[in-house]
Amino acid sequence: MAEDIKDNGRNGAVSRWRLILGQEVEEALSGYGAGGGPTLTEEERIMDAALAAIYNEAGAGGADGTSQAGSKGRGAGSGHAAINLSKWLGDVRTFFPEDVVSIIQSDAMERKGWKQLLFEPELLAAVKPDIQLVGTLLALKGKIPEKTKDTARMLVQALVDELVKLLETDIRRAVTGALNKRQHSPLPSLSGLDWKRTIERNLKHYDAERRMIIPERFFYFDRARRSKEWTVIVDIDQSGSMASSVIWASVIGSIFASIPALNTRVVAFDTEVVDLTEQCANDPVDMLFGIQLGGGTDIHKSVKYCEQFIEEPKKTLFIIVSDLYENGNQAGLVRRMRELRESGVRTMTLLALSDEGKPSYDERLAAQLTRDGTPCFACTPALLPVLVEGALKGQDLGELSKRLGMAR
Repeated sequence: MAEDIKDNGRNGAVSRWRLILGQEVEEALSGYGAGGGPTLTEEERIMDAALAAIYNEAGAGGADGTSQAGSKGRGAGSGHAAINLSKWLGDVRTFFPEDVVSIIQSDAMERKGWKQLLFEPELLAAVKPDIQLVGTLLALKGKIPEKTKDTARMLVQALVDELVKLLETDIRRAVTGALNKRQHSPLPSLSGLDWKRTIERNLKHYDAERRMIIPERFFYFDRARRSKEWTVIVDIDQSGSMASSVIWASVIGSIFASIPALNTRVVAFDTEVVDLTEQCANDPVDMLFGIQLGGGTDIHKSVKYCEQFIEEPKKTLFIIVSDLYENGNQAGLVRRMRELRESGVRTMTLLALSDEGKPSYDERLAAQLTRDGTPCFACTPALLPVLVEGALKGQDLGELSKRLGMAR
């Protein structure tokens, strides 16, 4: 029995290596299996065919949705087979974990050019929504046929709902924790005193001798009902390299817009500036479809546009989401950001807003902005609530980002 267990374990390991390396290694692995070579189960054969369709160099990805998986290609392979995209998508989603599905889908479009996945409603409905795929969808939205637009919108909506569910509670908690000063003092705030109601309810306690009202009870506005205590401006670079960050930033902007204590403005820019505040507040999916991925970058123009929304500098948080490859007035951008900081605005630049690691960015411009008081760093969506709370509380964001291990 011990020998059988040993053989089964060996066969499992050999089969996994066979799936990873492809059909061409079967001969090399023949001496390692208990039966003289790796034997794939029916499930493993389906997985192998799905991988071969994408990773075989000999596999040709045609626009008609078929591919010939050749036996001589590099990587996983299982011989010649015409690939039906609907069946392929079903197999991938059935036999691989969700995070792997996202990678395989992205590789299918990148390596094989299977962007028709996004053009047929039946195929698009079978696709797992993820950041990379939705980024590709938004970049190609002008080419999507009319019959597929509803399905495309449903897919984007599914991703937005997932991201909102992931982030909303933490962001709301961060904003509330930063703005609710009553958490730090047992005394009511004079600024929250409801004078009219307090006077009306205490008229019976008028002291004729002193000629004044001696209030027995004070009434305060519910702090939770007070609105627009802070202005938050999210200024988003919509150049093609920022696709993932654009999606995250748009969703986060919509969450900010739903918080009564914040007056939220959301702006997107390339060489032109588009104000997406209304779409952001009403429907973040509409907002995403309003994004035009690609084009140049004029950060200076967008900052100049956003300045009009700053009424109380010391109650304004200004977030730029950009890799800082500025094609506009770089000196003007540095000057404007310095002036905003000096006026009291709390500023930060997110070089990337994603889980994808250290981004490519203009290091010289980032260093200049950082020296002037606008810290520049990459941030994962999970860490953003901590960063926002720190900014609203007036903490040193540069030091906070170091403690959080954010990339620069």
